[in-house]
Amino acid sequence: MPKIIASDQRRIDLHSHSTASDGTCTPAEVVRLGAEAGLSALALTDHDTVDGLAEARQAAQGLSMEFIPGCELTATGEPRSMDILGLWLPEKTDKLGAALAWLISRRNERNLEMVEKLTRLGCEVSLEELNAITDGTVGRPHIARLLKQKGYVGSVQEAFDRYLGRSGAAYTPKTAFGQREAVELLKAEGATVILAHPAIYDLSVREIETVVRRLADYGLDGIEAYYTEHSRNKVYEYLCLAERLGLVVSGGSDFHGAVKPEIRLGTGKGNLHVPYAVLETLKERRAAQGLPA
Repeated sequence: MPKIIASDQRRIDLHSHSTASDGTCTPAEVVRLGAEAGLSALALTDHDTVDGLAEARQAAQGLSMEFIPGCELTATGEPRSMDILGLWLPEKTDKLGAALAWLISRRNERNLEMVEKLTRLGCEVSLEELNAITDGTVGRPHIARLLKQKGYVGSVQEAFDRYLGRSGAAYTPKTAFGQREAVELLKAEGATVILAHPAIYDLSVREIETVVRRLADYGLDGIEAYYTEHSRNKVYEYLCLAERLGLVVSGGSDFHGAVKPEIRLGTGKGNLHVPYAVLETLKERRAAQGLPA
């Protein structure tokens, strides 16, 4: 039976976000914080963009900490949307880059529609104001922070509850890749593809297994078993699932900086420990696939 590895004190974090998407630390700052936290390895996995990877790669040069370039794609499908991580992206991602450019153009149209709805609701916000406070791709978290900054809501959560969440008055559906498309885009770039944080989808282990089996047919490599919001029992369930299906596991904090101040790189809310052995197993799988690591 699989074991939750505890003896390896070397700690890694293969899920983090920067200002290139919806985090509050620049890519270089995320790398610096990872090194200061004593991590042996760190992956930057911004939402639906690779724009921060060059800066992060540069910041990681000369550090003893390994840097793994990645991203996290939102993918629609049954029974619900999922987040798919791609690790070890190359410096040139032509096919993925073109797909992401198209996606960003659609997201820009969505942002404009939400801004127009907010204006009609009496919340005077503009794309110019959003661009001024955003280093990367504008998304709902940035709109929520602007609404709070301008006094229309008392908190980011209130912004989502009243305006930006699925039942909010200014909500506009998000364009995203399909699950198969997301996996295949990442595999085409030579990435190791992981289903992110399976416990947050409110699905039973049996339902998750059905999803994972289907994604594995598309090329999925593994499951993010170690995660900030996963209990010890959940970690064990996903370790068992991965072993049963012949998949690898990954793990990370989902660090976003000040947006989620309770989550720290490498330790999550304090109890997360992703051992270096996880990275070694991921590298072994890549070597078996003839891929560099």
